[in-house]
Amino acid sequence: MSAVSSNTGQETASRDYSVAKRVPWGRYLGQSGIYLVLIFLSILFLIPFYVIVRNGLMSSAEITAPDWVWLPSSLHFENLDKLFNDPLASMAVGLRNSFIIAIVQVFGQMLFASMAGYGLARIPYRWRNVVFYIFLVTLMIPGAVTFVPKYVIVSYLGLVNTLQGIIIPDLFNVFAAFLFRQFYLNFPRELEEAGRVDGLNYWGIYWRLLLPNSRAILISLGVLTFINSWNSFLWPLVIGHDSSTWTVQIVLSTFLTAQTINLPALFMGAAVGILPLLIVFLVMQRYIVQGVSRSGITG
Repeated sequence: MSAVSSNTGQETASRDYSVAKRVPWGRYLGQSGIYLVLIFLSILFLIPFYVIVRNGLMSSAEITAPDWVWLPSSLHFENLDKLFNDPLASMAVGLRNSFIIAIVQVFGQMLFASMAGYGLARIPYRWRNVVFYIFLVTLMIPGAVTFVPKYVIVSYLGLVNTLQGIIIPDLFNVFAAFLFRQFYLNFPRELEEAGRVDGLNYWGIYWRLLLPNSRAILISLGVLTFINSWNSFLWPLVIGHDSSTWTVQIVLSTFLTAQTINLPALFMGAAVGILPLLIVFLVMQRYIVQGVSRSGITG
């Protein structure tokens, strides 16, 4: 009897040992499969960037050649020099204008949206919910509907062909105000009460307490605003008639028209235009998800 139980115990122990031995291998295989999939997807993601850089360092004849080559026979860095010294559409002017527009819109949108969000979330007044619902209704209006009225207003103010005409209409973002409202609804009221004890009014509470503690959502929305402003094409094209007001996207469009096709300048300009977005996104990417999650939009 004891021998049988001893054998049974030994079989159970050996079976448990073999199972424990197999489990890590299965885990390692699963992790290896995940890494292989991620590597494959990363390669697919990087292929367009490789093609942009490759074509930007090629001549026009090599780009349009029927045979595919992985690397150019000689690196044409003069394409970069031509890009910045083009008298008709200088990339330097486009970069300068795009940076000015994007930076001003980022700070302007964050300021006005945070103020609107704080007013909708924390300042009690009779028509607060009505105003909030009106905000939500405006989100459902397509941008094409407001495009012409917006242009008429900008034209009436004499801001056509100026950077102010490109910047000012996009300083107000209803979606950003909505996210700030959701964020401030979850903000601890104890801090506001402590501020009132110290003699702060609504403006003081907003400026000294809420805004400094809104870093995550400020950075996340700021990154998204910067990317959206940098990639904007139609509105700057309609407002900016003179080349001195052109942005990066408009400069790129001049290299591919019905009359002329300058592929090396187009690809080199695309590489230069993408670089600021890559830097901003890689540095600030963790704040995007963090800021949206803290806004309370999912809950």
